[in-house]
Amino acid sequence: MPFQIGEHDFLLHGKPFKIISGAVHYFRIVPDYWYRTLYNLKAMGCNSVETYMPWNLHQPQPDQFYFDDNADLVRFIQTTQQLDLYVILRPSPYICAEWEFGGLPAWLLNIPNLRPRSNTPEFLAPVNAYLHHLLPLVTPYQITHGGNIIMMQIENEYGSFGNDKDYLRAIKQIMLDNGVDVPLFTSDGAWQNALEAGALIEDNILPTGNFGSRSDENLDQLQRYFSHHNRTFPLMCMEFWDGWFNRWKEPMITRDAQDLAACSKALLDRASINFYMLQGGTNFGFWNGCSARGDTDLPQVTSYDYDAPIREWGEPSEKFYLLQQVLQQYPDASPICDPILPTFTAYPELELQQEVCLFSTLHHISHRYDSNHTQNMEQLGHYYGYILYRTYADSYSQDLKLRIYQGRDRIQVFNEQQKIATQYQHEIGNDIILHTPQPQLQLDLLVENMGRVNYGGKLLAPTQHKGISGGVVLDLHFHSGWQQYALDFTKLHQIDFSGSVNAANPSFYRFTLTLEQPPQDSFIDTSTLGKGVIIVNGKNLGRYWSEGPTCYLYLPAPYLQQGDNSIIVFETEGVRPTALRFSDKPIYKTLTSQNL
Repeated sequence: MPFQIGEHDFLLHGKPFKIISGAVHYFRIVPDYWYRTLYNLKAMGCNSVETYMPWNLHQPQPDQFYFDDNADLVRFIQTTQQLDLYVILRPSPYICAEWEFGGLPAWLLNIPNLRPRSNTPEFLAPVNAYLHHLLPLVTPYQITHGGNIIMMQIENEYGSFGNDKDYLRAIKQIMLDNGVDVPLFTSDGAWQNALEAGALIEDNILPTGNFGSRSDENLDQLQRYFSHHNRTFPLMCMEFWDGWFNRWKEPMITRDAQDLAACSKALLDRASINFYMLQGGTNFGFWNGCSARGDTDLPQVTSYDYDAPIREWGEPSEKFYLLQQVLQQYPDASPICDPILPTFTAYPELELQQEVCLFSTLHHISHRYDSNHTQNMEQLGHYYGYILYRTYADSYSQDLKLRIYQGRDRIQVFNEQQKIATQYQHEIGNDIILHTPQPQLQLDLLVENMGRVNYGGKLLAPTQHKGISGGVVLDLHFHSGWQQYALDFTKLHQIDFSGSVNAANPSFYRFTLTLEQPPQDSFIDTSTLGKGVIIVNGKNLGRYWSEGPTCYLYLPAPYLQQGDNSIIVFETEGVRPTALRFSDKPIYKTLTSQNL
């Protein structure tokens, strides 16, 4: 075997080998920048790269598979080969990764009696179908077949969710049946309960730990677990957290660079390492995940910068250069060299060209579904973004009470196209009074899915069904007769800007950026906007929100072109952007930073 898991060391072609890896998520970085990212990873001293594979990106519908653009996994692996890097793949059905629903496709929620991450046919059947398509793409690149993939993961932090070893063995068997023959591993928190629940040490599968500090203490715990089972394995931290992710309405979280360097050296003196993240990248589109704190869901921001050694936009940070000094002390590190640096520009301010109210162009940019009672996003096959629910109701009084049941995540209420309320999370279900001087009213409810949870027990919670699941009560009865408009942001070229304008309502705003020279990276300044998304040449850059802490959207140059570039802002909070501003650096709301 060219790569083996020995008793105390990893063995590469029969010789001890220290894995020095960095996590890079190909799906969070534009493909044109994969080479630069991987070059810089190697320039820091890493000899390997690790990546997850998000099931929901690769199988957007039960009968559709997607491996193009930023989902082109094979191209990513081929790029690693160009740079002589080894690869650690984590094709688990669940990835966490602060990614929407932890990588699970939302269409799973339509399967009766589904229990995610369980040894049940309802879950394992779609997992098997997915891995049957995915794994044959990567197995030719295993080191056992002359490639550079050295290890693959069975499941991710399963010990923080369940302890069903039959489930783990079922995933393992699916991998073996689909041609995986490199060593397998599991990764869990480095404490005994998590390792006992999530590892397959009894099957001689390598257990690894995930932690970000107290390196000796955590490695001792991992070694204790091995000794308890009378096994010997090399020590490895599969996720050494060098920063952290951020959530809306909360301060930025950072980690001291000197502390990271010291903890990294303590770890490397005893073990192999995978820096999580090496470069975090961006949650483009609607792919951000969501944390949970008690009954409250905490959606994460568009940036997945992670305060990593390489920033969201590809710029090496202080951590990068300090880690170079650490890694160069180890013989298996790649040769230290200068990184490739990105360039940025602040494009001139753009004047607003066209605008139209959502209600005026709704039919052009949506798919309509009629039903007696409201259906949620999963039932409509529209899993992300926005849905507008519309109905007409009779009223026999001046006021009419409205209540929404089982709505998620954020709902704007319009009476005769006038916004009267916004409800979010715990507010949903509270009474709203509709003033109804006319005998009939038009009621519109714009619902935004702000991201499904990616970790913990709430993967099973009904709150992961988005849209309106329960129904809408007017007076004391559930109202029937609904039109449901699923907003499709791939149809924005069909917007009818000749329609009516009402900046108080959700609206589309169009700008044109004309470039005479080749494009450069930039940042769109969202500090004066309210809430919404921005689409550039059909590419959804992600969400913005005035709540902060981030007040920008990263605009990579490959999303632009010489000549005219179409920029469309979908703004939901009644803020009319008369101009669009750019910056050559990221912009943050003034909040007190947190240190890890």
